[in-house]
Amino acid sequence: MHIPPLAPEPSLWYNPQAMRILSTSTRNYWRNLLRLARGQRLLYPLAATYYVTTRCNLNCSYCEDFGRHAGGEPGLSLAEACQVLAAIRSGTDRLILTGGEPLLYPDIDALVQHARRALGFRLTLLSNASLLAEHESILPHLERLVVSLDTVDPQRWSRVIDAPLPVARTILDNVRAYAGRQREWGFRLILNCVLTPQGLGEAEALLEFCRQHDVLISFSPQAVHNWPHYDLLVSPEYKALLRRLLELKRQGAPILASRAYLRTLLDLTPYSCYPTLIPRVMPNGDLVYPCRPIE
Repeated sequence: MHIPPLAPEPSLWYNPQAMRILSTSTRNYWRNLLRLARGQRLLYPLAATYYVTTRCNLNCSYCEDFGRHAGGEPGLSLAEACQVLAAIRSGTDRLILTGGEPLLYPDIDALVQHARRALGFRLTLLSNASLLAEHESILPHLERLVVSLDTVDPQRWSRVIDAPLPVARTILDNVRAYAGRQREWGFRLILNCVLTPQGLGEAEALLEFCRQHDVLISFSPQAVHNWPHYDLLVSPEYKALLRRLLELKRQGAPILASRAYLRTLLDLTPYSCYPTLIPRVMPNGDLVYPCRPIE
């Protein structure tokens, strides 16, 4: 895979010597401001997402792409995956590792260590947290650990993920345990809650859980074929919740989202997609982009 470099940006205030001391992602951010000011849509990458595998050990009710039922791709060999990471590193220093469930990748521990120590990535890992106890050695290499969790009720979570109750309890226990080790290992734990029509009442309990355990939380609406679920579009309860989240954000709640983002979720208005901003690399090494029409 080859990611072509973009041409340097000339500017009255562009200082190549000063820019060289910045991280790649920070340098790209400032270059992108110049491009946006000129109406250009081809932007430098701020991060890249690498799907190390599409295999998953859960079967979430709203997941359209992966899940236990889908089988999934195992991913590249460790040597091949390291080559992919080297290509990504030429364009950005921020990497998001995801799946499927990335902890199912056979060499995930070695891959994370190589990405951090050899290539200097600032790493985010997305996981369902069911296997964290078997791979806790990767946590000190992470900047962020993002765990999918929509409720603190293990019985409800068990139904959502289509897994036995002990699995749901293990996930919650792992979240509590590793929330307590954030400072020790230097990573930030973030919960990602998918807002479904049936689960809107769980959001505030999750927020309270995050306050108690020093965890951040992000929210995203359930999608159906890449569009927000219709029942959310017409739901007064959904809009009331987003207004409540906006107010709680203003009061300092641990919500990882700007107010502009929360207002976008409230109105579910279309937004511009910049396809090169966070490119995606699939388990076989293919490079794709997040904007479906362009992809």
